[in-house]
Amino acid sequence: MRILVATDASAPQVNGVVTTYRRLSEELPRLGVSISFLTPEAFQSVRMPGYPEIRLACPSRTTCERQIAAAKADHIHIATEGPVGWMVRNACLRRGVPFTTSFHTRFPEYAAHHFGFPRAPVYAALRHFHNAGAGTMVAAPSLRRELARHGFRKVQAWTRGVDTDEFFPRQDRLFGDGGPVFLYVGRVSVEKNIEAFLSAELPGLKVVVGDGPHLDNLARRYPSVHFAGRRTGDDLARHFASADVFVFPSRTDTFGLVLLEAMASGVPVAAYPVTGPADVVEDGISGILDLDLATAARRALTLDRSSVRESALRFTWRRAAEMFLANIRHARSAATAKPAVVAGSGRIARGEITSGAAARGRP
Repeated sequence: MRILVATDASAPQVNGVVTTYRRLSEELPRLGVSISFLTPEAFQSVRMPGYPEIRLACPSRTTCERQIAAAKADHIHIATEGPVGWMVRNACLRRGVPFTTSFHTRFPEYAAHHFGFPRAPVYAALRHFHNAGAGTMVAAPSLRRELARHGFRKVQAWTRGVDTDEFFPRQDRLFGDGGPVFLYVGRVSVEKNIEAFLSAELPGLKVVVGDGPHLDNLARRYPSVHFAGRRTGDDLARHFASADVFVFPSRTDTFGLVLLEAMASGVPVAAYPVTGPADVVEDGISGILDLDLATAARRALTLDRSSVRESALRFTWRRAAEMFLANIRHARSAATAKPAVVAGSGRIARGEITSGAAARGRP
């Protein structure tokens, strides 16, 4: 099977969406599946205000049609609801070609938080986007139930994984032994609610790993916090392993891959009992969930690190790839796609994209 993934999120962005599809691109070929990507790089694009590393594609129906035809894909999966996602969604609908989507980001909550925008119309737009597909993949069980309440149909379970050979307990103490180290890793932006962590009364040292538009502001306001900047690879893994507690202050993430990376490193999690942590963290075993983040962080210091590590071992990228593929096969078998002429192919295809050379793009 050949799968084309349409996504508005691609490198050099560093986030859970990019990581997820990069890992899929490694695992799916081992399952006999070829995967290619259609990203903003295929189009003229502009930088997103406030997020300069994110490029927004400028709609081009002609370019979109050409790229889809070139992919020769058996199935299209749309990862994001940005300009690329909408262009590819509309192209699939014009052809009667079944496609799947995934729900990675809680845009209604972000819109409400940043701009005071009502959630209902944003959910209506997202419902319109996703319900046109043959299935919508969601990582967290609690989010599946929430989306069902908002009228989303054909919602499918899809887990995430962690590389336990990269993230594991180590003896590293990059920040010394002067007291407990409380760590945050992720994008430094307003929607991550990092100030709930930085303002909490905690002993020892607070460390923030990552960059983003809110970094300079927070660094000025919290001079006692160690801001380590962006870290990757083994360097990032060492930062995880050097912490005593991983603090996850977000209330709006849909999963949180960093939770698994911390747990695989043997570092217990402190978080709110909300979507993401509530689905990943075993309260009292791999972390503490509490409406008081400082209480959760202090209690997490007492947890057994070997048990924390064990909790992460059930999340693998192989299993995530298998579920992704199973969801696609189920959605395709359930869909009643009409025969459609694919541009550039000169043939009739039923639920199939044909013709041309492989599409360019990368996760």
